[in-house]
Amino acid sequence: MMTLRFYKLNIIIACLFLSSCANNKKEFGTIIIHGGTIYTVDSTQTTVEAVVTKKDKILFAGSFEEAKSYQNEQTELINLEGKTMTPGLIEGHGHFMGLGYNELELDLMNTSSYQDIVDAVAEKVKTTKPGEWILGRGWHQSKWDSMPANTVKGFQTHHLLSEVSPDNPVFLSHASGHAGFANAKAMEIAGLKGLRKEGIQTYNMEGGEVIVDQFGMPTGIFNEHAISMIYKYIPEETPETNIQAFNLAMEACHKNGITSFHDAGISSNTIALYDDMKSAGKMNIRLYAMLRGGEELLNEWLEKGPRIDPDHRFTIRSIKLSCDGALGSRGAWLLEPYTDRPGHYGHETLPMDIVKEVAIKGLQNNFQVCSHAIGDRANREILDQYELALKELNMLDTDHRFRIEHAQHLHPDDIPRFAELHVIPAMQAIHLSSDRPWAIDRLGEKRIKDGAYMWQDLLQSGVPIVNGTDVPVEPLNPIASFYASVSRKTLKGTPEGGYEPEQKMTRIQALKSYTLDAAYGAFEENIKGSISSGKLADFTIFNQDLMTVEENQILDTEIVMTIFNGKVVYKK
Repeated sequence: MMTLRFYKLNIIIACLFLSSCANNKKEFGTIIIHGGTIYTVDSTQTTVEAVVTKKDKILFAGSFEEAKSYQNEQTELINLEGKTMTPGLIEGHGHFMGLGYNELELDLMNTSSYQDIVDAVAEKVKTTKPGEWILGRGWHQSKWDSMPANTVKGFQTHHLLSEVSPDNPVFLSHASGHAGFANAKAMEIAGLKGLRKEGIQTYNMEGGEVIVDQFGMPTGIFNEHAISMIYKYIPEETPETNIQAFNLAMEACHKNGITSFHDAGISSNTIALYDDMKSAGKMNIRLYAMLRGGEELLNEWLEKGPRIDPDHRFTIRSIKLSCDGALGSRGAWLLEPYTDRPGHYGHETLPMDIVKEVAIKGLQNNFQVCSHAIGDRANREILDQYELALKELNMLDTDHRFRIEHAQHLHPDDIPRFAELHVIPAMQAIHLSSDRPWAIDRLGEKRIKDGAYMWQDLLQSGVPIVNGTDVPVEPLNPIASFYASVSRKTLKGTPEGGYEPEQKMTRIQALKSYTLDAAYGAFEENIKGSISSGKLADFTIFNQDLMTVEENQILDTEIVMTIFNGKVVYKK
């Protein structure tokens, strides 16, 4: 009898011991988020009631009842109070330091006339020492309410600008970044006076142009490569302003729900800055960077190979090539002439044999190649060079994930080639809202309808689309780009039904283009882009459900919280 009692007692003690061990091994969450609609962008469960994080990772996503089992006295509860959460948004193509410097310099994005620019510069002159440069960005003549009386090739001339700033050199970048506007003082510093000598126009260059008037005098407009004629005289940024610009850009990302950023073109100086910020623990953003610089920088990195950051803060594994200009400045490289500038085809800003050469080296050294192309000629030529490189190395079926940045205007014959060659189009939907009203003047109705902003055709062909804003070309606001994706309207809500409505994205496609598909475009879909156990704890919280509200209410959506790496970095 004693033996039986002793046996039972041992069984009870063993059970209690095992139970204690099980409790000790139970993982508890750092944060439990609940109380609203949570879109996972995960096909296995599209919405969940709650998410549990542990430090910087997602521990659990599912029912709130089950999530509570991960709670202990240290766990923080965040009640969404009916708000909506998605994976952290990814800016799929932008210019991080350009975003920061746009905060420091004249922001001309909302100017609606040449006079607005003149007034902004005149005001800046009042607080600027004589001889100091005045810099700005964001003007776009095709978006103005009216054009000045004197224009040359569709652009304003410098005279009014020069009058208000006789002692300060001024250089104002076009919204696209592919043209610039200088005053007389800036051109004087650059040594630009008359552009005719013995009847011969000088300063012509391959891949760019200085626009001159009927007398051969510079109008102040510098297109594509000609920008360098002014740029090289602008003083370099200081370490202090670089840090300030970096912090402003990071703050802007947090306010806009952006937790990751594809930085479309960085130099060796920018790499050094980012390394310093990361080492100092001040990089609270995930940067996926594309190398952009001279042959020396490229060769250095091809020899070293990609740098995949185990902390997922600063990764370098892609190369940026700029192969044509922008549609607004008539620099995009077209198969047929511009409708509003007969005989002009835009600019090939990089020889195509270099694209093939870099594509081959990229494939051999595990680098992704991302080529800027807006016009249909540029897109076709780049697809051709990618294809030649892939075939030469017998790598057509490899997971190279080469990209074309913008892919804004395509010949219909080239649309299926993206899927055939496994090339990813990185397209900024907001460009449709901003550009479509005047783009038809550049391309004509047929080219617009058959090949411009062909989102649905590309998606149906089997390729993902990486979305974004191309900031500072457009504001960083992802809500505006989401709205453009699903409505194909201007931000004023026109036209009724949207431009070429058959090319609209669904809301699910649009959200995926800003999350999982954008992560895929950076080889990062296994660590972010959806709310799944084991992925990074990056989330964006909205004041309303942008997946279900009426279309005309989407633009009322606001970012109310951003969680990065398991920590709240922004709260409205």
